Amino acid sequence: MAARSIASLSLSFGLVSIPVKLFSATETASAVHFNMLHNCGSRLKQQYVCLKEDVVVERADMIKGYEFDKDRYVTFTPAELKALEESARHTIDIISFIPLTSVDPIYYDKAYYLAPDKRGAKPYELLRRAMQESGRCALARWAWKGKQYVVQVRPAANEEGGLILQQLLYADEVRSMKELEIERAEIAKPELQLALQLIDQIAADSYEPGDYKDEEKARVLAAIDEKIAGKAIVVAEPSGAEAADAKIIDLTEALRASLGARKPAAGKGAAAAPAAAAAPEASPAPSGEAALPRKAAKRAPAGERAKATEATEATEAAQAPAAAPRARARKQG
Repeated sequence: MAARSIASLSLSFGLVSIPVKLFSATETASAVHFNMLHNCGSRLKQQYVCLKEDVVVERADMIKGYEFDKDRYVTFTPAELKALEESARHTIDIISFIPLTSVDPIYYDKAYYLAPDKRGAKPYELLRRAMQESGRCALARWAWKGKQYVVQVRPAANEEGGLILQQLLYADEVRSMKELEIERAEIAKPELQLALQLIDQIAADSYEPGDYKDEEKARVLAAIDEKIAGKAIVVAEPSGAEAADAKIIDLTEALRASLGARKPAAGKGAAAAPAAAAAPEASPAPSGEAALPRKAAKRAPAGERAKATEATEATEAAQAPAAAPRARARKQG
């Protein structure tokens, strides 16, 4: 099914005006939704009730208003609201070009795709290639649905992609982290080294969206299917690994446990593992002392060895008559 454009716009680049189409870049319809029902099983409908007269208000009797003071409103007719929305311009005006990484993702809001409209393919591709070669993105202003946005226009990461229009939040729409009063803790060098080892162990070169699935959504859908089939939903207990992880309190011990629980990346430690397996494990030397070669055990003199041998033989001879009756008793039994 072909994508449907939301609007036809014009992207202003110097004296060049590029006709573009606007498309939504994200989907929310795939989320799991539950409907509100009465206990008889019938769907419910939403109604608006007048707080003053306590009556249900039909949509035809509704008007819109802006609360400028407590319980005081200035109202607008549909024609006045339409006039306000008509002030929106269908142009995206580029005001500067900035480095691609200069915008903190915390300011990212909704994303859209821009595609070239009729007679816009060449200037569109020119702008995309120029930004890609320079490593910069465009910062622009865009008035849309009664609000002016600051937007970022950037080339998609893949070569086959086009331009992305990213709405940006204003400074007063993003809370400062200073409000959190985050405490700075002292980190020991060994702890930092262990953390760096863990990062290196599970590091990846890129983000592949297709490698990740919404497992929570799949679990909910599976539970719904079981409910439809007449089966009761069973609440899963925490696994043994999760319970064991919860008991680890010491930071260094937790980092070591994390390193031990994860497999090293491919190629890392492959040569060291066979060598470690082939080498015999030696007991560690006491702290501050070098490991010394072990001396051979001292042998007893020849005379003492002969006496020990005679004593052993005499003991065995004395035990032999007692062993014979026991053997005969076992056979008879």
